[in-house]
Amino acid sequence: MKNSKLYYSFLFATVLAMFVFVGCQPKAGGGENADDQTEEGMEEAVEEEWIVMFDGTSTDGWRKYGQETFPESGWLIEDDALKCSGSGHGEAGGSGGDIIFDQKFKDFHLKMEWKISDGGNSGIFYLAQELEGEPIWKSSPEMQILDNLKHIDANLGKDGNRQAGSLYDLIPAVPQNAVAPGEWNEIELMVYQGTVIHKQNGEVVLEYHLGTPDWNEMVANSKFKDFPEFGKYKAGFIGLQDHGNDVWFRNISIKDLSVD
Repeated sequence: MKNSKLYYSFLFATVLAMFVFVGCQPKAGGGENADDQTEEGMEEAVEEEWIVMFDGTSTDGWRKYGQETFPESGWLIEDDALKCSGSGHGEAGGSGGDIIFDQKFKDFHLKMEWKISDGGNSGIFYLAQELEGEPIWKSSPEMQILDNLKHIDANLGKDGNRQAGSLYDLIPAVPQNAVAPGEWNEIELMVYQGTVIHKQNGEVVLEYHLGTPDWNEMVANSKFKDFPEFGKYKAGFIGLQDHGNDVWFRNISIKDLSVD
């Protein structure tokens, strides 16, 4: 009887050990953490679709508009942000001048954060063409950056179309949700098959459509009517404006939405 008990105890222990061993074997396709690894891989693939235009440490990829190199003065990296140092000369700008990322995009999704100094003014250009002897704004739509409380531009233009987030001097940002100077605003800019969307601090503030009769009529009745390259739906540069005031940009990335 003792030997039988010993035999069955040994048999039970052996079967139990085999069960535990089989249960602990890696699953086909990647092991016990295969699902987690698959999710991580998908996240990495999504992240890889975004181009980091500024990572907080290097100005690689950026250059002065109309030149081949980054400005020697006027722009610097400060606290992981790309800063334009104000000159106090307003629209005449500072020593840095406007800068562009040295790659053209036509259909894209752009993200970044900006903050402006007291009384400051700047802008984000897109679909910009590099026209010899001409400033960037003669070809490029501009998402306005502004201290809406102190800068006089906030009360110029029409219906607030020179306030933060607006398509400068053409379409106002509604709602007007920019935060105070010295605080960070989050923006997104999307261009796809001629449709343009401005988002500011999580809200769509305007939408328009390049090349349509409404667009052409609006430009014809604006200060841009004499500039034939303005607002054309074709690949162009992303630019940051030196308007003579301190302004900071960070976490700049873009996704190419081109389907061809």
